[in-house]
Amino acid sequence: MTEILAPVGGKEQLIAAVRSGADAVYLGAKNFNARRNASNFEDFELPEIVSYCRARNVKVHVVLNTLVMDSEIPELAEEIKNVALSGADAVIVQDLAVAKLVREICPSIEMHASTQMTIHDLAGALEAQKLGFKRAVLSRELSLDEIKYIAERTDIELEAFVHGALCMCMSGCCYLSSVLGGRSGNRGLCAQPCRLDFRFGEKDHALSLKDMSHIEHIGELSEAGVCSFKIEGRMKRPEYVAAAVSACKAALAGAEPDTESLRAVFSRQGFTDGYLTGKRNPDMFGFRSHEDVTAADKVLKNLANLYKDEPKRIPLKMELSISEEKPSVLTVSDGENTVSVTGGICEKAMRAPTDKALAERYLSKTGGTPFYLSELEFSAEGEPIIAAGELNEMRRKALAELLEIRGKVLPHSVSDLELPKSEKHIAEKTALRLRAEKFEQVLFENEAEAVILPLSEIEKHPEAIEKFGEKLFAELPALVFAFDEEKTKERLSVLYKKGLRHALCENICTLRLAKDCGLTIHGGHGLNILNSLCLSEYEKLGVDDATLSFELSAPKIKYLGGKIKRGILGYGYLPLMRMRACPIKKAGGCKNCPGKGKIKDRMGKEFTYLCFEKKFGTLLNSVPLYIADKDFSGIDFMTLWFTAETPENCRKIYDMFVNKTPADFEKTNGLYFRELL
Repeated sequence: MTEILAPVGGKEQLIAAVRSGADAVYLGAKNFNARRNASNFEDFELPEIVSYCRARNVKVHVVLNTLVMDSEIPELAEEIKNVALSGADAVIVQDLAVAKLVREICPSIEMHASTQMTIHDLAGALEAQKLGFKRAVLSRELSLDEIKYIAERTDIELEAFVHGALCMCMSGCCYLSSVLGGRSGNRGLCAQPCRLDFRFGEKDHALSLKDMSHIEHIGELSEAGVCSFKIEGRMKRPEYVAAAVSACKAALAGAEPDTESLRAVFSRQGFTDGYLTGKRNPDMFGFRSHEDVTAADKVLKNLANLYKDEPKRIPLKMELSISEEKPSVLTVSDGENTVSVTGGICEKAMRAPTDKALAERYLSKTGGTPFYLSELEFSAEGEPIIAAGELNEMRRKALAELLEIRGKVLPHSVSDLELPKSEKHIAEKTALRLRAEKFEQVLFENEAEAVILPLSEIEKHPEAIEKFGEKLFAELPALVFAFDEEKTKERLSVLYKKGLRHALCENICTLRLAKDCGLTIHGGHGLNILNSLCLSEYEKLGVDDATLSFELSAPKIKYLGGKIKRGILGYGYLPLMRMRACPIKKAGGCKNCPGKGKIKDRMGKEFTYLCFEKKFGTLLNSVPLYIADKDFSGIDFMTLWFTAETPENCRKIYDMFVNKTPADFEKTNGLYFRELL
């Protein structure tokens, strides 16, 4: 069964989605959702929303897909209870701490793995299934063949975006908004700085993609194994929601979708299907122009008509029984629920008695409800007559009672949970780890606890295994797409035979690959760990130690509980974005490209872009993080994250950290001494 899943940012969008024919809606309460600036809904409103939707055969998915802090855990637990008691069908989750609380407070509610979990390959889908998720919302960046590959090899339900905004960065991997402005996308407050005019040479808006539209590919996606077609846009107006849902319904029915109205109501210089078709080229880029803004005026009135009236989506069987000198009885059934109402005494007709045709004429007037008359059984004894007003009143009463029964909220059972109290972590000392892009950058003499090199760099320099021994960690690619998974495992197995024993992983996808190869797992900053429960959950998954998110402030790091060793990035040009669409690719493709470029913001600051084997790219911050002279407690290790530095500069930075020397260059303290919103 396929599902059109519509975005709901407020009550008008809810009505637009349901009346336009959505099979399910997703929405947020006031907190813990990735669109905290949408109107969203109060907890006390959720039962009413669920009731409205359930009466109309529409499912409700509640979004709880932000990263949470330790101080927010009690409030989060209460919100999970309120969502469960509302009778919602599912919750959408990113943080493993949230997933743990959902499993323990309300195991009967479905969990869907948010696209913020960056599930972009088979390993990630399998790991999500193991963690108790019924559905995985796949990354937007996948091709049709990659989606099909995943679907054929897992039982977890797959949800895919088919229309809406495209972030430049893979969801869950973006820190641009938080590092530049203190507003975290992982916490639901993205300020969308990528839509500003970043430039690469003569190319403007180098970090802004057109909106995606895969609506015309819905049939192919369904055949590939996708069960839910998701529309992005909880910040969009109701006319947009109606247009997108209507276009999806038309495409699923084999009709021509109205993409022109959809483009007019909102687009960024048109749409792209570059990811789905595998045509990741400069044509994917676009921004919101003046013409795009004014185009909406011409279509809003017509689009509003799409949800002006309640559509007839629920067939009813009615039985009307009338007899002379007896009360009339109307029975109404939707196939599962049955309602009977009794009317007044029927009189003998003086002229024409009430017949089936006349009864059907009045009983079929179901306007204002989601019902329509599909079958009428009529019986009459004698020659009875029933007034039109009586028939109308019986119909209204029966439909109102049936709608109330259908909309009855069925709350999930919830358990009171005593939240774990973890002791403050004590670190005996803070060791240094060195991460380098190139083998040559870390050949200087050092006392580092670990040396981290990309998997590909260790393959180029297998002597690194002998030189660094147990200190050597292989950094798995931040993104490993479906058709590279088996090859990646083979590469790891070859190095394991040569003596490699450790792997650094940035998401649950590569974490599973490393486990399958028998390696000791070290969690990277990309695991987005902001709280003690999440840290504990990764420990259960076999992570030996973990680098905390650089979105976590120093005071919160200090009081993070648990026994597992934890560390932070102490130096480096922070990876602000991981992206599959290349901002520096030219019309001719990758030929003769050095795999590196400088992207400038409006102030002239330069951000380095690094390409990884033509698979994906990373945007680095314009200035390095540097905290050698800062006092941190509770930290077992700091990682110096070298990228494009010279070997001499790497040695200099290492010595500065050993001696806790203040920086003599432009640097940032990152978010360690700012409170993230």
